[in-house]
Amino acid sequence: MEPGTQDLTDRQRAILEYVVEDYVAAGQPVGSKALASRRRMRISASTVRYELAELEERGLLSHPHTSAGRVPTDLGYRVYVDRLLGTLEPRTTELTLDLSAASREVDVALQTTTDALAHVTHLLALVTAPPLEATIVRHVEVLMLQPRAVVCVVITSSGDVSKRIATFDEPVDPGLAEWAREYLNEQVAGLALGARLLRNRFGDPGLSPREREFLAALEPAFAELVERGERDVYVGGAAGVMDEFPADDIGAFRSLLEALERRAALLELTRARLAARRPFVRVGSELDDPAFARVSLVGAPYGLSRRNLGTVSLIGPTRMDYGKAIGAVRAAALELSRFVEGLYDE
Repeated sequence: MEPGTQDLTDRQRAILEYVVEDYVAAGQPVGSKALASRRRMRISASTVRYELAELEERGLLSHPHTSAGRVPTDLGYRVYVDRLLGTLEPRTTELTLDLSAASREVDVALQTTTDALAHVTHLLALVTAPPLEATIVRHVEVLMLQPRAVVCVVITSSGDVSKRIATFDEPVDPGLAEWAREYLNEQVAGLALGARLLRNRFGDPGLSPREREFLAALEPAFAELVERGERDVYVGGAAGVMDEFPADDIGAFRSLLEALERRAALLELTRARLAARRPFVRVGSELDDPAFARVSLVGAPYGLSRRNLGTVSLIGPTRMDYGKAIGAVRAAALELSRFVEGLYDE
């Protein structure tokens, strides 16, 4: 717990909560008279003024310009969201996420999730894909199409299917194609997909030059799956989030746009809490990248009962509806967790 927040009174915590909620709703500094009248706090405006000054002294509120009102600081938001995260009471959410149309295609499910989150919250939605090491090759087929054409079909545990046709200058020996099918199912099926797998299995020095040459022609079917796996983050809502930033803070939105072009920065933000077991929030200055000093990230992990596979996150201005955002990512993570059950081994 940050210095200055340990011994807040119940009244101070309530006033801080009211300031955050009123500021998020209206975008204007919150004054003592407005608090005393709207919230029916049964204390005088002068007492509210005193408590506001105390909260400002503790670094939880700030006093912008010459306004009589206060706005939350990053630390003030931190105290507020810690209370939300500490209770996590059942909360209705407008998020309706139906992943049945995705069948067993993980990429479709991830993009559907980002689109639904962005639509409901008007924030930037990010969903990280399961890592390559979690994706298992389930089955490989090598089939003769024509004397000089062979198709290689690769099916993974996540439901991804890659199909590539290889053509040759000379007719292919059907026995060689059958050998390749058996070899790949014996040596590759059941292993995690990745560059090391391709190097070790396709370049095995124990194979004959003829066998290695034939396997090299089939390798693009596996390489395509690896390339898909490198698209680690799915993004939605880049246009809609602009309306959530105040006019005088458009620079923060511009930082988000720049981050979209630097996908590594987005991955760093979302991967940092991949080990979390519960929803989490990182506010403004808590984000390591200075470009995100005026935005907040709300996220939740999804995956299996004993292993997280990725995170569902929302990014927007620090002045966001944190309760709604937390409820939305919780709901999305739950649906994604249900979806990936059975696709990945525990």
